[in-house]
Amino acid sequence: MYESLLWPVLVMLLYATFIQVPLLHLREALRDYRFLLAIVVGNFLVLPLLVAALLPMLPADPALRLGMALVLLVPCTDWFITFTQLGGGNTPRAIAVTPINLLLQLVLLPLYLWLLMGDGLTGVFDVATLIPAVLIVAIPLALALPCERWFESSHARGRIRERLAVLPVPLLALVVLLIAAAQAAHVYEAAGTLLQSVIPVCILYLLLAALAARFIASLMKLPVDQGRTLAFSFGTRNSFVVLPFALTLPDGWRIAAVVIVVQSLVELLGMIFYLWWIPRRLFREPS
Repeated sequence: MYESLLWPVLVMLLYATFIQVPLLHLREALRDYRFLLAIVVGNFLVLPLLVAALLPMLPADPALRLGMALVLLVPCTDWFITFTQLGGGNTPRAIAVTPINLLLQLVLLPLYLWLLMGDGLTGVFDVATLIPAVLIVAIPLALALPCERWFESSHARGRIRERLAVLPVPLLALVVLLIAAAQAAHVYEAAGTLLQSVIPVCILYLLLAALAARFIASLMKLPVDQGRTLAFSFGTRNSFVVLPFALTLPDGWRIAAVVIVVQSLVELLGMIFYLWWIPRRLFREPS
């Protein structure tokens, strides 16, 4: 029963997320080549290497490692913007690069999984079982494109989109509750592993991702506000997009969905720390 409710809620969550992504403004993301290069190199080269280094720290359970790989390989497209604004980053640039992050992650994720998991994924992803997950991502994305044009056609309609921006938070909470209810047995069985291995790896990722942002920002000589934006992009991950794929996995692999939810909760708490650490310590304004 819980899983049957989960699918429509996920569709609504992804739609509410995608309509906040400026998909029609890709050209704006290409104007600042230096910042764009920093975002792309960091999210799609440096961080996948970091994920490859972190996965061996988990128990040799391919389902656990798959869940961690799925969620850590995809940069966030929604609350990344919110936290960038709260943390004194460059919000216009965060908004501009979001479509690039979304499109590249959808294209590159299969390649990354193949490189990281190799033959361990043989027979796990069946084309027939993947179709529902693909549709759950593709339908909201396809609906978001014409809706974005409609929202931008007038100021009044734009305000409707602003009101819809609050929906991802309660919908995410509902998704977490539904997954916890549907996967209660898996959560109970893996509680020790989640506490001893999964959560520490998630915390370590947050720390190293921010330090990677500091290194790349220094290397590229980015201004402070863009460095902060880089850090929030590297620290936040896109769990909503990969959840449908984790939920279609065979029974022995269902713990992957639990790992994704746990990472999201750790990340949310980690962002509270980021809001203090990033602007006050890691990317301070020059005195």
